[in-house]
Amino acid sequence: MSTNNFDVKKNFQEAIDMQKKVLNGFENIMNMDVEEPGISKKKLVYGEDKFKLYQYEATTKNTLKTPVLIIYALVNRETMMDLQENNSFIKNMLNEGLDVYIIDWGYPTIDDKYIGLDDYINGYINDSVDFIRKSSKLDKINLLGVCQGGTFSAMYASIYPEKIKNLITMVTPIDFSPNDALLFAWGKHLDVDKISDAYYGLVPGDFMNNAFVTLKPMALNVNKYLDFVEDLDDPEAMSNFFRMEKWIFDSPAQVGETLKQFVNDLYRDNKLIKGEMYIGDKKADLKNLKMPILNIYGENDHIVSPESSKNFDKYVGTKDIETHEIPTGHIGMYVSSKSKKIVAPLVVSWLRERE
Repeated sequence: MSTNNFDVKKNFQEAIDMQKKVLNGFENIMNMDVEEPGISKKKLVYGEDKFKLYQYEATTKNTLKTPVLIIYALVNRETMMDLQENNSFIKNMLNEGLDVYIIDWGYPTIDDKYIGLDDYINGYINDSVDFIRKSSKLDKINLLGVCQGGTFSAMYASIYPEKIKNLITMVTPIDFSPNDALLFAWGKHLDVDKISDAYYGLVPGDFMNNAFVTLKPMALNVNKYLDFVEDLDDPEAMSNFFRMEKWIFDSPAQVGETLKQFVNDLYRDNKLIKGEMYIGDKKADLKNLKMPILNIYGENDHIVSPESSKNFDKYVGTKDIETHEIPTGHIGMYVSSKSKKIVAPLVVSWLRERE
């Protein structure tokens, strides 16, 4: 009898505690401000069409004279690099005295439906690099590419090696033959031509998001909401959660022409490592990559296969290439404590050695 009474009291108290947590959570939500997509200040310095080039405001004296241009993927937004106060990759770079630029690809509309890889790489990226070279009065700059943006960066640097001092690739697919990660599981079998035609040349961001949510391991989707309930009375944890959710669903549309080229030439035909990849009339030959390269990938990456990234050194023309496996996932590279403790310091120290 006494044991039963104890259990009832315990359960009743747990229910009261949960109600308090929920009420505190609602109060935290009402007082929360997550409107700003990034935390570090930046200014617009150049732009064409939908894309914009930003330069981040220095937080300390620049200690490396060579600027870093960050190229993010076309899927989702570059604000992932600067999403959380405590674990912002951008903030950590700025605090180490780096001069950092980033491209915001913007939100394509139907009038952009014929923009292809040639426009992105030989056009927008090349124009951005030239702008920074002119502004800094340097012949070469540093290039840091993320995910698909890393593939773009590798192809760009192979076409214009004379403009790039150091190349950094992060969670970047290079060899598209593996089948052990999210994008690789369906990319080879995707009839992207029909999908593009069905959406009149502009594939909605929601289509891409639905594919990610559907193919992502169910446990990952469920656990994040269980963790959210546990963090209801933690304003900082809830702010981070909502920032992440906002970023996930802030997906620009994909230009059909570019998507077709990327999927067909890389996921399906793996042309980059075969030496058959052309961007416009220019060949993207990885053997032209003779500058120092830092290649970083996630051990637990469910989006870009670690096998796709780890053997980059087999295809390049430089012997000065370092490859590092980080014990985290695709997004954790930028929003986890490992971003602050491992990734940012690694990038900064590597650049310092080659300044």
